[in-house]
Amino acid sequence: MERPPAAAPPRHQAPRAHRDRRWPVVVLLLGAAALYLWDLSASGWGNSFYAAAAQAGAQSWKAWLFGSLDAGNAITVDKPPAALWVMGLSARLFGVTSWAVLAPQALMGVASVWFLYAAVKRWSGTTAGLLAGAALALTPVAVLMFRYDNPDALLVLLMTAGAYTTVRAVEQASWRWLALTGVLLGFGFLTKMMQAFLVLPGFALVYLIAAPTGLGKRVRDLLIAGLALIASAGWYVALVSLWPASSRPYIAGSTNNTLWELALGYNGLGRILGGSGNGGGGGNTAFGGSTGLGRLFGPAMGTEISWLLPAALIALVAVLAATWTAPRTDRTRAAMVLWGGWVLITGLTFSYMSGTIHPYYTVALAPGIAALVGIGGRYLWLHHDRLWGRALLAAMVVATAVWGWVLLGRTDWLPALRWASLGLGVASALVLLVPGRRLRRLAVAALAAAVLSAGAGGAAYAAATVSVPHTGSIPASGPLGSLPGMGTGGGGFKRNGASDGAARGPSGSGSAPAPGTASTGDASSASGTGTPPESSASTTSGSDSATGGSDSSSSSGAAAAGRGTSSNSELSALLEAGTTKWSAAVSGATSAADLELASGTSVIALGGWNGSDPSPTLTQFQSYVAAGQIHYYISGGGMGGGGTGGGAGAGAGAGGESTQASQIAAWVADNYTATTVGGTTVYDLTATAH
Repeated sequence: MERPPAAAPPRHQAPRAHRDRRWPVVVLLLGAAALYLWDLSASGWGNSFYAAAAQAGAQSWKAWLFGSLDAGNAITVDKPPAALWVMGLSARLFGVTSWAVLAPQALMGVASVWFLYAAVKRWSGTTAGLLAGAALALTPVAVLMFRYDNPDALLVLLMTAGAYTTVRAVEQASWRWLALTGVLLGFGFLTKMMQAFLVLPGFALVYLIAAPTGLGKRVRDLLIAGLALIASAGWYVALVSLWPASSRPYIAGSTNNTLWELALGYNGLGRILGGSGNGGGGGNTAFGGSTGLGRLFGPAMGTEISWLLPAALIALVAVLAATWTAPRTDRTRAAMVLWGGWVLITGLTFSYMSGTIHPYYTVALAPGIAALVGIGGRYLWLHHDRLWGRALLAAMVVATAVWGWVLLGRTDWLPALRWASLGLGVASALVLLVPGRRLRRLAVAALAAAVLSAGAGGAAYAAATVSVPHTGSIPASGPLGSLPGMGTGGGGFKRNGASDGAARGPSGSGSAPAPGTASTGDASSASGTGTPPESSASTTSGSDSATGGSDSSSSSGAAAAGRGTSSNSELSALLEAGTTKWSAAVSGATSAADLELASGTSVIALGGWNGSDPSPTLTQFQSYVAAGQIHYYISGGGMGGGGTGGGAGAGAGAGGESTQASQIAAWVADNYTATTVGGTTVYDLTATAH
């Protein structure tokens, strides 16, 4: 008797074979989520500068739109607001807490891992996709920034999603997918401006080379994508330009209150070329190391990003050489053009830029490096029956093992792991050199051991990153949360033996009262930092344009409490009791941010992030006071960017503090009576002037 055909599975239920192939990526994504979300609130507010802006966005829709540092909309942060849009909405929906501010970045990290896996898988298979996704998830600087409230997490997500849409565009010669790439990179511009465009050449080149259509259509599609990019970034630039300057916040970081100048100067050419200006260039390269090809491997950046970089470069050269004569549309070569262009252009830019650069910027390299390793490793394994394939695969393994040994040696951390991974890597490489037809099973075991040894050092370093709270403007990955040789602490470091968390006066070195005052304290120590009582106060937990870092630790206790714990409860209570538009004004964005988070009120940051922003002017400040919009002036404060951030920007005074801020301090001291609140000098601007 003929058997009836087997019943087809329900439409909503995937075939079992398909489900079996899907579980590894589910495990990968769940693992990434656990890594990024575990004990997330241990870092408190993380970067209080952006956390305060998220709070402002939760309190005011105008502040949310413009990325204002304060809900009263006096001044913006020194970056475009796309990342703050996400954090501000989260804070508005779930309350202004550490979790609400930090969790969006963790979810962006998980999404980035998925987009990388999906992009690599389409052209190189599931194994390569899983290897690439795991490499990204375990890159130390990626773990760091996907648990932090800087804009870099959103930037990486948008660029990685753009790589995926580019892959889809190349497959189908689709102008729609390519236009979507333009939209994603346009929003990348609204996240961190010109840095988003470093991947553009690789994206455009791979489409121009490998899309299966005529040259004319390829060029036309690229032009359409360019228009989409301009539209997705330009609408906001146009909005800010057309909005009356008198009814919006000052654009911090610019010298003329325009987004264009911010993009091209402070966050554009100033970063690349250095030089003077409103703090964007400044030549502040010390925290990234000396310029040159070795910068990415140096003490500052090496442990952040370079664990797999030697292997990625070997894979890039090897696979491009092997596929050089392949047909124009060959997808393996196309993949190496896409990801290799990403790594080479971004890496060279970071290596030679002479303006402000910090080690965590290198998170932008992580997806490209991970993709090259995954694709290259799989390709060479498929050719392990040939001597060149075995030799190059062994070279990738040995290079990773030796370089991991060097990096772990810099930290004096887990010496046993250092030697074990080196020994396992070298032994695995030697076995891989044996022809597979003779010892195939042993070769497979050696490959597994090679993958384990290659990832051991970086993975352990990434795991250690999770165990350390991070605060401040320049967080670093690893077991200490600090740069080698720069002290220890939760995500910051000390310089010259003194904590950069100390409050800075106008000169950027030590606490200094406002001119004409006799301050008995400083705004930083008075304001609180959003960190728990047992941690030290920090005034440098601000923008990534800083040249200093915080030396404060944090714990989950403060984060769980929602708002930070002020180190001057009297001052916080004083600000909370006020009813004016701005509870206070203080010099420097970080001091203002700490006060805002401690009190939940709006505080004017005189001089903006680095102290050189010409906002507000003395005349504007006097009009605010006359209208009863500012309750207190708090003496002291400090520049978020440290003493070298100001440079010769317009309106800059001694040490980088704006002339306007100095004039305001002198005017307040001449016309109002100083009082002391919890050791901090405060002026009540609602009192009668003398």
